[in-house]
Amino acid sequence: MTTTSTDKIVRPTAGRSALPAPKYPRVFGVGRGRLVQYGVFILLALFVLAPIVPILYQSFRDRPLYEAGGILTADNYGKLFTDAGFGQVILNTAIFAFGTTVLTLLIAIPMAVLVVRTRLPFGRLLGLSMQWPFFISSLILGFGWITLYGPAGFVSVQFRQLLGFVPWNLYSLGGMAVTEAVGLAPIAYVFCANALRQSDASLESAARVCGAGPLRILFQVVVPMLRPPIVYSSILIFSMSLETLSVPLLYGTPVRIEVFSTFLYTNGLQSISPDYGILGAASTLILAVTIGTVAIQAKVLKNAQRFISVRGKATRPRLLDLGWIRWIAVVAIVIYIIFGALLPILGLIFRSFTMIFTPLQNPFESLTLSNYERVFTFPVYVQSITNSIVVAVVGAILVSVLALLAVLVARRSPFKFARSVEYLALAPQAMPGIIVGIGFFWAFALTPGGGWIQGTLVAVIIAFGLRALPTAFGSIAPAIMQIGNELDNAARTSGADWFGTFFRILRTLLRPAFVGAIILVFVTMMKEYSAALFLSSANTGVIGTTMLDLWVQGNTGSVASLATIQIAITAVFVAVASLFMKGHTDA
Repeated sequence: MTTTSTDKIVRPTAGRSALPAPKYPRVFGVGRGRLVQYGVFILLALFVLAPIVPILYQSFRDRPLYEAGGILTADNYGKLFTDAGFGQVILNTAIFAFGTTVLTLLIAIPMAVLVVRTRLPFGRLLGLSMQWPFFISSLILGFGWITLYGPAGFVSVQFRQLLGFVPWNLYSLGGMAVTEAVGLAPIAYVFCANALRQSDASLESAARVCGAGPLRILFQVVVPMLRPPIVYSSILIFSMSLETLSVPLLYGTPVRIEVFSTFLYTNGLQSISPDYGILGAASTLILAVTIGTVAIQAKVLKNAQRFISVRGKATRPRLLDLGWIRWIAVVAIVIYIIFGALLPILGLIFRSFTMIFTPLQNPFESLTLSNYERVFTFPVYVQSITNSIVVAVVGAILVSVLALLAVLVARRSPFKFARSVEYLALAPQAMPGIIVGIGFFWAFALTPGGGWIQGTLVAVIIAFGLRALPTAFGSIAPAIMQIGNELDNAARTSGADWFGTFFRILRTLLRPAFVGAIILVFVTMMKEYSAALFLSSANTGVIGTTMLDLWVQGNTGSVASLATIQIAITAVFVAVASLFMKGHTDA
């Protein structure tokens, strides 16, 4: 029962809400939640289709887009599949991508489970160290591995002297897959670790009460609950393996192993007269493959509510004790860190401070600062460092916000095009950086008023942002899939609309995943360079394009110094972000 005073204020009694349901402004009769949903959908559609449409059009055109006239034809696809070497390119790409994905998961999943869910000695330090390889550009990681494990590398020379032969071949599909897996394992590790930190441990407690041991709990409870982040990271890693250029270029070119990315590079950038029709047809083929993988992903995660483990009430996880097995786990992680990341990083640092880096000479005998002096002497090199920082910072914030809104629309809204939003957010996985650069180049050139964007940092941010969007989406999506819908329902019952539910309830719970997305996007955009090859000008180059130019010239000392600077910038950013999130890990 209520009583009403003369000033029209309604005072509640038991069983009634203390405040009336809030009223939200409407624009032309449309609620703000619906405006946000359609706005995200339209923005993503423009963002994703801008580089795709010119490429698709080019794949069916008998001449380049810049030439007038021309007719539509399917001859480009005929020439592509009748090319004697393209079948081997497809086979090499498939072997490389599947091998990289499997090796990445074999490295990342056990390490995430061991670090987050078990009593692992030095677990926090090992968890931080596990992410080191992601800070390194794949171009530089490949260079470091060649320095150590190549035919004339430091480690290879020692094994040859000891055994009489080298028990590995870095210049092979296997060597390419191992190197790429080391660089991509931190992505899957972060996805799985974030999901494990936010999941409710009640299921593990129930298994423990039923008498299950630590190993049985890990294999039958913890690992099966990781299916969402495993699927997301698998699709992302597979797609990144299809288009990565650096490692196949370094390892495959000397022994004539060609994959899809080097096929595009050879027939596009290095060709005197590129066949843009062939490039468009090849890109369309990869787009179709990736759409198929996304469809498989959606099928696997169709019943995603089975993996919800964060609800209104949660229990603190109890770390599992593996006994003596934990020391084997520590040794395995240390081997990965030392031989996969630490030694290449040290080799990179030594190379940046030496005139020459070879196992035939003590590197301490040729120490010098000339590599850094050369970098800071030429304004174009300094400008590339500044440009990379601007692009990475601005892009990380904008892309992460867009990805967060896309996840909310795709996974927690009644929007009728919700699934289309998810497909649009993940579609850039299908587009290699080279093709993104070509596509946006033509999009800016053919769009009225788009010429002023071409050659500016805005163009680079747009292209790099599109490339990083699936990473941000995949980082946030598993976290929201583990949050029960009853929290949304409670907010709705209290009068909050869809958008208000995010600001009142989900914003705090998703903060760790959002900051993780910012970090991943920043690192991704700091390392990116392939799209900028077509979009940047002399004054808007980034560290990656500058390193590639120097590497082609054989100036490996300056490449190493630029890479060291890039790693330092990334490490500082990650450290600052970690300090900002201190105390919020249980959100």
